Amino acid sequence: MYNSTIFSQVKRSDYKKIAEITKFLRKNDLNIDTSVEIFITVMRDNQIIACGGIADNIIKCVAINENVRGEGIALSLATELVNLAYENHHTHLFIYTKTQNEVLFRQCGFFPIASVPGIVVLMENSSCRLRRYSEQLSKSRQAGAKIGCIVMNANPFTLGHQFLVQQAAAQCDWLHLFLVKENTSTFPYVDRLRLVTEGTSGIHNLTVHPGSEYMISRATFPCYFIKDQGIADNCYTEIDLKIFRQYLAPALGVTHRFVGNEPFCEVTSKYNEDMQYWLSTPELAFPPIELVEIERTQYEGTAISASWVRRLLAKKQMDVISHLVPDCTYNYLISNPNIRQKSASLPSEESVITVGEL
Repeated sequence: MYNSTIFSQVKRSDYKKIAEITKFLRKNDLNIDTSVEIFITVMRDNQIIACGGIADNIIKCVAINENVRGEGIALSLATELVNLAYENHHTHLFIYTKTQNEVLFRQCGFFPIASVPGIVVLMENSSCRLRRYSEQLSKSRQAGAKIGCIVMNANPFTLGHQFLVQQAAAQCDWLHLFLVKENTSTFPYVDRLRLVTEGTSGIHNLTVHPGSEYMISRATFPCYFIKDQGIADNCYTEIDLKIFRQYLAPALGVTHRFVGNEPFCEVTSKYNEDMQYWLSTPELAFPPIELVEIERTQYEGTAISASWVRRLLAKKQMDVISHLVPDCTYNYLISNPNIRQKSASLPSEESVITVGEL
């Protein structure tokens, strides 16, 4: 006869419990994710036998002690996590989980959208949401033999970003630009979108698209549950690029994807390398996409980057910044002292979400 099983909610502020959860996750070959706001633990005999966490609309860090598998604990935990997300007004849910948990979450109404076979699967609680998003994108499809695409963070929008867009547009019949939607950057998404739109307004063959959770978002980062960071990075890029090539690029007829070369950030450089493979490999039964890498524009011998602008902003060196950003960005920085103050309090390099920012 089993002792009673207790389900509990644990907030990030409960450091003692979080330490126990971290230890349990590591025993199950998982890492804790600092973005998780609340965990649900399943306890028996004062020991954790299962847990899972929620970060906004993403279910993460799901682990079940192998000794209790088959008791229905996993399904009960999954149900509790989904219900908790709904209570917090998150109805569009994602889960990144190990391949062996796919059947479990299918029972809770989740459907796979991309996977790394035998390692991870990304699922969402809809069988048609991604398809509907792709159909919506197709309404922006333009005629032409060469259709380009750029995905950027623009944190903030620099002359480097502007140069990349100008060069790509000059090589294409039409260019589609997607802005990373996550609000984890120094500059708010709505401001970044406005600056990109203003800074590219003179390019006639360009569509600027709002970002989505289907490209370079927290939903496409599996790094939280794989101890080997190299494997984690590979999984992240593979999932993200498979979604792009299978669903998003065909909707717009994209034939080429443009990036700036990456002399600074190792993660971004690795992402560019992985794009070269996953956008063209015959392993995927979808039209290949050619990757075009453009040399960055420079100022006084140094490649212009958003991270350079952020460092200068923290030091209040607006005179140098004026040579690195278009007028719309410079005027925005001058008129927003709160942004300058926020930048001064942040580390010079931000999280991996800056991948693809140029």
